[in-house]
Amino acid sequence: MRLDKFLKISRLIKRRTLAKEVADQGRITINGNKAKASSTVARGDELVIKFGQKLVTIQINDLRETVKKDEAETLYKVIKEERSE
Repeated sequence: MRLDKFLKISRLIKRRTLAKEVADQGRITINGNKAKASSTVARGDELVIKFGQKLVTIQINDLRETVKKDEAETLYKVIKEERSE
């Protein structure tokens, strides 16, 4: 599944266009490698996303085409959140 689509479906980022912009700015890494919006993600991948002053590290648990809002958090597990300079 594409990175931008996963971010939208998991509701980590609300819109796919915004997910694409964040990825294209180099603020997301997959398993330590810089990611593009078109990068492919798989179960077990570790994403590090920079949201402003915060770094969020997540692990992908599941990939689905559609998911209900209250089940979106089951797609990933937050490993850590930290402030960045």
